[in-house]
Amino acid sequence: MQIIENLKVKEKLYIEKLENGLTVMIIPKKNIQKKYVIFGTNFGSIDNHFIDPKTNEEIKIPDGVAHFLEHKMFEQKSGKNSLDTLSALGVDANAYTTNDHTAYLFETTENFYEALDELMDYIQNPYFTDENVEKEKGIIGQEIKMYEDHPGWQVYLNTMKCMYKENPVRDDIAGSIESISQINKEILYTCYNTFYHPSNMALVVCGDFEPEEILKEIKSRLIEKEKQAEIKRIYPPKEEKILQKEKTVKMEVNTPLFMIGFKDNQQEKENIVKKHIAIEIILNILLGQSSELYKKLYEQGDLISTPDLDYEFSKQYAHILISGQSKNPKEIVLKVTEKIQDLKKNGINEEEFNRIKKKIYGNYVTEYNSVAEISRMFLADYFKGINSFDYLENYNLITLDYTTQILNEIFTEENMVVSIVETN
Repeated sequence: MQIIENLKVKEKLYIEKLENGLTVMIIPKKNIQKKYVIFGTNFGSIDNHFIDPKTNEEIKIPDGVAHFLEHKMFEQKSGKNSLDTLSALGVDANAYTTNDHTAYLFETTENFYEALDELMDYIQNPYFTDENVEKEKGIIGQEIKMYEDHPGWQVYLNTMKCMYKENPVRDDIAGSIESISQINKEILYTCYNTFYHPSNMALVVCGDFEPEEILKEIKSRLIEKEKQAEIKRIYPPKEEKILQKEKTVKMEVNTPLFMIGFKDNQQEKENIVKKHIAIEIILNILLGQSSELYKKLYEQGDLISTPDLDYEFSKQYAHILISGQSKNPKEIVLKVTEKIQDLKKNGINEEEFNRIKKKIYGNYVTEYNSVAEISRMFLADYFKGINSFDYLENYNLITLDYTTQILNEIFTEENMVVSIVETN
């Protein structure tokens, strides 16, 4: 077992790639009551076109399969639902699907091994029938309709649609009513057998464990599977330019919503962590809670609350998102654009740069207080090809010059899109 120690947060990561290809990551936390497990597969909503590793056949699946599969995994042949079984054990269990991975998790202070039995059992023993797949279409159909009426989700999806013409990140993770109508049990089994192979999965455990012992427990619960060749995924060609500048829709909202997006075309894997930190610094200087612009807009009543500042990226896309609520969203867009121009023209204030940089480092360190934060972070980063400790290690490499370079490269007029949800 490989041991990676980070002295900055006094944490150790024990990592092992098992014979069947599964990567297990263990982060021991002494004297902590909570235990957290997350079992994920590198299969998300954007993985809808691939070569079957067993047959070498090219397969195109309907939108929404990864999310549909996540829903169906809990149903057991016995008629029981694993979520109910876990709840009865007093365990807080859940699952989620993102653009690039699906994860199943639980957090508990008791009945840990019984919960681990259930988790490992339902993830390794899918049960799909014509009847239970048809039944699920109605449930997911309701969920899709609910999100169609969700202003926060619509402002986000419209941002993606402005940025990307063909990249599947522009489509709803759950698919559409039409796309899920095409899903059947054969499609689910094909995707399960392809993407839920241990070589495409990772399991993260965090809590008061002895690494060797918990690894033994995990191994004893694994079902043997034949080795599998690497999955060849097929994605549309990379799109350098944004598709459209702006999209505005009217919905039933009390206060309009806005999202400003910047498309990042420089997806170099080597510097991605360094770049991510620099972007976080820029976003906080631009419109973070302690920024001049935020204080001014908030005092004027133009910003209702602290905006969300995000950098989303995977091997297939990367973009910056600034979102929030405002009675005058166009004014926010104008002020943010002006502030970016000002930072480019007059430079980033060094004192502010150092202050924000320290604050972000503090946020990284704080994440290590929570078993849930640690586990989800290590899993998501692993599927991006990153070790989460890299954020702490790269922190000192972020200079004012480098951050200014990122500001000039990405925060440009031609990369910028705007999505607004207005009141009806």
